[in-house]
Amino acid sequence: MGGSAGGNIAYHVGLSAAEQVDNLLPLKIKGLILHQPFFGGAERTESELRSIDAPGFPPCVSHLMWELSLPIGVDSDHEYCNPMVGSCSNDFEKIKRLRWRVFVAGCHGDQLIDHQIKVVKMMEEAELHVVTRFLEGGCHALELFDHSKAKELYGALKDFMLSSF
Repeated sequence: MGGSAGGNIAYHVGLSAAEQVDNLLPLKIKGLILHQPFFGGAERTESELRSIDAPGFPPCVSHLMWELSLPIGVDSDHEYCNPMVGSCSNDFEKIKRLRWRVFVAGCHGDQLIDHQIKVVKMMEEAELHVVTRFLEGGCHALELFDHSKAKELYGALKDFMLSSF
């Protein structure tokens, strides 16, 4: 499980864990939880363009974060940032075979939503079992500012985890 940058990390750790599942025993992983995963790309999306003047977290901030985080000399179409580049089919095949479930949450007021939706579509095309929770409006890290939304998220996470048994 991870939120924001932690959601991106959880995604990549999940792909690695699927490769090493036998080495992780007795640990049994049943799925991944990606809450507003911090994905990006070199090309600006519609949601990023709508958020140009957003207070607190405009696209220039996320692009700077990627510039400071990625290996020197690469752009944000690097696999760490943009899951749409490269080949995930083999990784997804392992997740599918393991019957893991994936929960992806976000909100349409978040500049990252278009990237999140693209990744969900890619997972669905690979026939992974994906559960989504995309709220209208809102912003990145909404649950930190609105406790009622945090409670709703906790309920959705509880339902997802209990349905994985």
